[in-house]
Amino acid sequence: MIVLTLPEVPGYRIVKVLGVVKGSTVRAKHIGKDILAGLRQIVGGEIKEYTEMLAEARAEAERRMVEEAEKLGANAIINVRYTTSSVMANAAEILAYGTAVLVEPMS
Repeated sequence: MIVLTLPEVPGYRIVKVLGVVKGSTVRAKHIGKDILAGLRQIVGGEIKEYTEMLAEARAEAERRMVEEAEKLGANAIINVRYTTSSVMANAAEILAYGTAVLVEPMS
């Protein structure tokens, strides 16, 4: 599966637009990570526990988006975007979305 933030796939032409696809996951903070994050806020620096958690969440959201595109018969997803929103205290949704398309190489 080709996954791009571009509106087209270089070297390919779009044969068919299959529609919007999305994948999401909701993640909550772990109390242990909150304690470590609080300590890091005091001394400064990257909060690695949250960086790792959000990287895993983005990967899961993208995997779910790709799954949805595969079910439609797509071989590429264009205009991919990521967004996040708070759904409750200490929990956030990561959403990946884009346009599923069928592409073929240009001759």
